[in-house]
Amino acid sequence: MKAAVLVDVGRIELRDVPCPAPAPREVLVRVTGVGLCGTDFHIFAGHANYNRDGRGRAIPPRNEAQILGHEIAGVVEETGGAVDDLGVGDRVVVDQGRNCVSEARSPRCEYCASGDSHQCAFYREHGITGLPGGFAEYVTIPAVNAVRTDTSLDDATAALTEPLGCVVHSADVLLRMPGRYALEGGRGGKGGQVSHVLICGAGPAGLLWVQYLRNVLGYDGLLLVSEPAAAKRALAARFGADTIDPGACDPAEVVHERTHGRGAELLIEATGSGQAFAAIPGLVRKQGTVLLYGHGHTGVDLSVLSQLQFREPTLLAPVGASGGFEPDGRPATYVRALRLIERGQVDVASLITHRYPSLDSVPRAFAGDHGAADYVKGVVTCASRCS
Repeated sequence: MKAAVLVDVGRIELRDVPCPAPAPREVLVRVTGVGLCGTDFHIFAGHANYNRDGRGRAIPPRNEAQILGHEIAGVVEETGGAVDDLGVGDRVVVDQGRNCVSEARSPRCEYCASGDSHQCAFYREHGITGLPGGFAEYVTIPAVNAVRTDTSLDDATAALTEPLGCVVHSADVLLRMPGRYALEGGRGGKGGQVSHVLICGAGPAGLLWVQYLRNVLGYDGLLLVSEPAAAKRALAARFGADTIDPGACDPAEVVHERTHGRGAELLIEATGSGQAFAAIPGLVRKQGTVLLYGHGHTGVDLSVLSQLQFREPTLLAPVGASGGFEPDGRPATYVRALRLIERGQVDVASLITHRYPSLDSVPRAFAGDHGAADYVKGVVTCASRCS
């Protein structure tokens, strides 16, 4: 099969690679849509590498090439002999994570047993930790990792189930943690309800958070979004946020004014920017909650944490879209995220600004488009067989 392969830092080549046949409990999925994630760009640029050997050391892609891409939609092409709840031709979205349930491991590790499957003691991910990902014609996965969609969602839209699933999982963590200030329906709240939220960054993650807060959790308080790109600010405003241009003003002054000097009781850091991370102490209320959603805060002097620690915040750092299972073993957060998209409760299609029509365009997609002023989200599609 054809695949776009990361062969070295900053270098992707189109290659022919083996196509693994499905084991009895697996399915072969023909990839029809795969989103471009910030994690993919970090790995491509050499800023991150999650492919590790048995001693936890990073394996350079020049030593072990990788197929990236973990936001995957596709069509079942072949089923293993033990699969009886999926059929050839079913349209599905993919949970890229392999855990105790997807591998039918018994007993389950303590994390899968408690519903925290993203921290599975044996966890591996297609497109991230070395397992082949979605920038290929096909991917072979456990059948329970495939969630069927029976709607007319286009392939690019369906592929964004995974990033929305990450927000669903993070929101679950947020609601069950007993911070001083609670979102309605959450625990804690000895300081009252959250009435001022600040989201740093209006990339795909920040924009999904705006919609999830407004449309799913029903948050109706002040929702500020700080974002330098005008196109992203416009989307955030359309989804129900008040926006701040950090290039035109000091966000701390705006937050101070709009919150009447309180600061944000909930701050969601969705940029991965060191500069944004360093600004958090001046934006958040004492004993507020800081959700560290973005990753990769390179070049930051971590002494900035001292000023944040003095404010005694509740710091949350949820990762991934896994978190519990449906009765049939399928990932609960993916099922919930897909249904939100199917019902139109969260608009992911409006985030897609760049569509790439084939695997041949993957090297170009990584060549710098994501730095353009109008870029929000890119998706590679291949609705028919690419070969």
